[in-house]
Amino acid sequence: MFIYKNNDSVPWDKCVATVGFFDGVHGGHRFLLNEVNNRARTGQSISVAITFSEHPRKILKSDFQPRLLTTLEEKLLQLETTGLDACVVLNFTQQLAQLSAREFITQVLHERLHVKTLFVGHDHRFGHNREEGYEEYYNYGKALGMNVIRAEQFVLDRGEHFSSSQIRKALEAGDILLANTLLTYPYTFLGKVIGGYKNGRKIGFPTANIWFDSKEKIIPATGVYAVYVYLKGRKYKGMMNIGYRPTFSAGNSLSMEVHIIDFGADIYDHQINVECMYRIRNEMKFNGIDELVEQLKKDKQTVNNLL
Repeated sequence: MFIYKNNDSVPWDKCVATVGFFDGVHGGHRFLLNEVNNRARTGQSISVAITFSEHPRKILKSDFQPRLLTTLEEKLLQLETTGLDACVVLNFTQQLAQLSAREFITQVLHERLHVKTLFVGHDHRFGHNREEGYEEYYNYGKALGMNVIRAEQFVLDRGEHFSSSQIRKALEAGDILLANTLLTYPYTFLGKVIGGYKNGRKIGFPTANIWFDSKEKIIPATGVYAVYVYLKGRKYKGMMNIGYRPTFSAGNSLSMEVHIIDFGADIYDHQINVECMYRIRNEMKFNGIDELVEQLKKDKQTVNNLL
């Protein structure tokens, strides 16, 4: 997938595209993007996702704090898995926000990005104040020779619909299985290993403390998770604790620590990729180190059984 930034010129004279923030690139997004891909292949065109580097509401409301499922880097990695030919990342500015839907379709999609067929999500609205809807988009496109198609809503057989807000609620409740089902892939953290208190090393369970450069990304509910860890091109099983380390301290600083099973190398400052697979228990305060170690042994066995 080729990535074009805000002011890059694009090499195509026509494309099939869709527009959205695509936080999480979840199952609903993938259904829409698959429609884009299929239409592009049929018409011998290229498929394009048009997205934004920042959450639009962050620009429109200065006090808005996004709670994201994916950082921009993570989002682009997930978009690449959909089979798209290209992604255009626009800077969402106040100037862009002031464009009406007609101006956005004309100036950005038609004149600049050469969109010939535009797929619109079933409930997606764009343009200044989101005042207009699909019928207006269709008419504006028709006047420009652009085919505007409204995509269907995609739901699971058991009735759940795919939405970023639904996934956020599942993560906050610790329902990692539902979150992963709606995402269609494991909830993932891309981060860097930093130094910690080294208490885990002293009790035979060394941990990698994870730091990631985003205060906006959602951290799931506190507890212990069975995870896969990708490091230096290899995949490992691990158990991750998200919480406040109550046995060692009474602080209010949230930490994410991963014990990588059957691994003992020094990996400080290395990039790490962690996939959350199962939440196996709540965070607990133990009466002493021996009690903690016994529970960690049980957790390790649980992780080995699950993964």
